[in-house]
Formats: sequence, structure tokens, C-alpha cells
Amino acid sequence: MSPVDLVDAVLARIDAVNPRINAYCTVAADHAREAAREAERRVARREPLGLLHGIPVSIKDLTPTAGIRTSFGSRIFEHHVPAEDAAVVERLKAAGAIVVGKTNTPEFGCKGVTDNRVFGATRNPWNTAMVAGGSSGGAGAALAAGLAPLAEGSDLAGSIRIPAAACGVVGLKPSPGRVPSYPSPNGWNSMAVIGPMARTVRDTALLLAAMSGPDERDPISLPAPGEDFLAACDQPLGRLRVAWTPDLGYAPVDSRVAGVACAAARSFAGLGCALEEACPDFSDPDEMFRALTAPMRAASLGQYLAEWAEQMDPVLVERMHLADGISSIDYERQQRRRTELWHTVRRFFERYDLLLTPTLAAPPFPIDAPYPPREIAGRATASPIGWFPFTFPFNLTGNPAISVPAGWADGLPVGLQIVGRRYAEALVLRAAAAFEAARPWAHRRPPLE
Repeated sequence: MSPVDLVDAVLARIDAVNPRINAYCTVAADHAREAAREAERRVARREPLGLLHGIPVSIKDLTPTAGIRTSFGSRIFEHHVPAEDAAVVERLKAAGAIVVGKTNTPEFGCKGVTDNRVFGATRNPWNTAMVAGGSSGGAGAALAAGLAPLAEGSDLAGSIRIPAAACGVVGLKPSPGRVPSYPSPNGWNSMAVIGPMARTVRDTALLLAAMSGPDERDPISLPAPGEDFLAACDQPLGRLRVAWTPDLGYAPVDSRVAGVACAAARSFAGLGCALEEACPDFSDPDEMFRALTAPMRAASLGQYLAEWAEQMDPVLVERMHLADGISSIDYERQQRRRTELWHTVRRFFERYDLLLTPTLAAPPFPIDAPYPPREIAGRATASPIGWFPFTFPFNLTGNPAISVPAGWADGLPVGLQIVGRRYAEALVLRAAAAFEAARPWAHRRPPLE
């Protein structure tokens, strides 16, 4: 297909389906069509073409896009139109990708479901009465429903992997610095990352290849990886040492999810890996994570509280107020606990090549149910991050982690998380591709027709 035909097809699909799921909050049809015409002209002129030439991509509404509204899911910035692109958007455009719109997110990405007071809730394409996950929920729903083949997401506590699992798509949280982050109010933030989402592992690898590489504006950006992420997907898996845990030693898990994920993990033994049940020995880092991220939220948004608190998401407001009771000494103590956690996980990966977990502790829940879920597997979950106990620990440690579709629970997708050593994105993608080939998912479509 020509870039123009492809963009027109995607925009037509958005027109037909987006009103039912609310994946996109802003559709940039005019921008996309002009970019598609220019992409077609470049083909006609036989100019060099980028890795993603003419391919539509969605951008999360937390990521600035020049000339296209970026609201951060907040009434504060409801009509904000940035003057410049984020570094990752620049990079995708340089690779030839065509931005078709912005995908919905909770306010400033504050929680694991996607709703806000500007655009409302994003619905799960497999069952529109259920949540799509968050905070990249619009991206996950758009992919599952065929509203773009590629999506950019961001991940502070699981925000790429949560909607990937909930919507039955693929989402990779890279190592910090693998994809440059600019603009960023704190260039040294090593927990929040940008990453690729797609319907297949190879498409995810292709998007990562276009996104990754150094940028002097990001002080922790990594050198070029020197690895072909797409080629890694075709390499034999070999006899890797693979650990599997249904609960990381502490998390309550819905039995339906545990059963699906366990069966998925056993596939790795069939692929020739040495599989055993094991996990790093650490206690639940929930308190640590919230203590480290609350000051981040308060520093970025605290100045808006006096005027806007009543119009902000209560989860976000509560998170900012948590910072009031955290001293600088408390914060440093939590950073030291984070360092201990890193060494625990580092030593674990001296013995194992990969760690497998469920991505979520329970299937997607009703869109009108309380958040967070009040209980999982009969245990109360007071924490706002209790639904995703397997994702946020690896934002604390920085390990790359991918969620791949693993099966079903009552007609809703269940994800398997594959975690690797720091900087081992190629190995994680290789394992995910081997699993995907063993348990194909790509041709399934949600019942939206």
C-alpha cells in the first residue's frame, strides 16, 4: 500500500471504532495526511527511506507533539499545543513514521487505568465494559482494535506493560536511557522510561530500533546498542536458564491469571530452556516505590494544587500529599533500600537469564468499579499499585521487561511478563518472539465489527 492509502485506512478505522472505545483523545488527520503525501513524494523521488517510512504511529498524550494538542489528560493543559516535538517523536518522524494522533491517558499518567476529566475513560476492545489498563491505556486499546499498527508509550510503574496485558498486545519497558527522554523536568530520573508497543513482538522490536540511541539532551541516554533488535527475534533461543514465579514471593494473584501464566511459562521448557520456579528474595517494595515517586509528583505539579485540586484526579492529589510526610532523610533511606533491591535482583540474574511472571495480578475489571480493586484473590488491596505488583519493581531496578499475550481469563487477555538483565533488550525480545511463535496470538481480533 502507498503511505496515503495506509493512513486513509487507519483514519477510517479510527472513525469507525474509536467512538466505542475512546482510545484516541486527539486525531491529527490533517497532519497525518500531509505527512503521508510527503512520504509518497519521497518514494517517487527515490530518496533514502527510513526504517518506518510511511507507517502510522500513535503518540501518548503525555508526550509533546509540535502543533498537536498535548493535554497530559489534565484540565490544566486541556488546550495546550506544544511548539516542539519530544525527542522520541523527532526520532520516529526521522525514521519516516506518520503520527496519526494522541492516545488517552489518566491525568499525568497517575494510575493503572485510563480515564480523566477531559476525555473520559478508555474501554477494553475485548469487552467494552472493562478497563483497558493504564497509563498507556489508549495506546493498548488502539493497537488491539487496529487503530494503528505501532504505538509509543511510557512506563513509570508498568504503564506500558499493564495495558499491553489488559488489551492483548505487546509492550516493552526498556532499560533507562535506551530511548532518550526529552523534554524532562528531571533528566536523571531512572524509573520513568519511554518504550514501544505493537501487536507483535517483531513490530515492537522494529519500533524500539527506531526509538533507541543517544541524545545529548538526555543525560542518562545510552550509546547505540550495537544490536539488531529485529534480527534478535529470529535467533535460536538456546538453553537459557529461566526462572518462573507466580507471585514474586509476596503478591496475591487471581487463580485464573496464575493458571494461564504458569501454562505459558511451561512453554519455555518445551523451547529447550532450563525452567525452574524461583524469584529474587525481596519483600514487597510498594511502600518504597510510592515514597520515591510521591516527591516527583509533588515537585512537578504541587504548584497547581491550590487552584486546580478539585478538578484533578483524586489518585494524583493523594499521591502528591503523600510527599508532605517524607523528609529528605527518609527519601535518601528509600534510595538506599532501592540500591539493596538492585543488588538482590542483580545477583539473581547471575544465576538466571530470564525471569517470568504474570504481568497483572488479576484480569481487567469493570470500568465503573472502584480503583484500585478492593481485593485480589481474597486479599484486600488498599494500595493504588496493588493490581500490578509484578511491574513496578523492575522500574526500581531498571531491568528491561516485556508483556506478551499468554491466554485468556473469562474472555479477557492475560499477559506474561519476561524480565531480563539490565540492557538485555535483545535477549528479552528473542525470548518473547520464541514464545509468540510457540503460542501464536497475532491474528485474533476483538469483537468490535
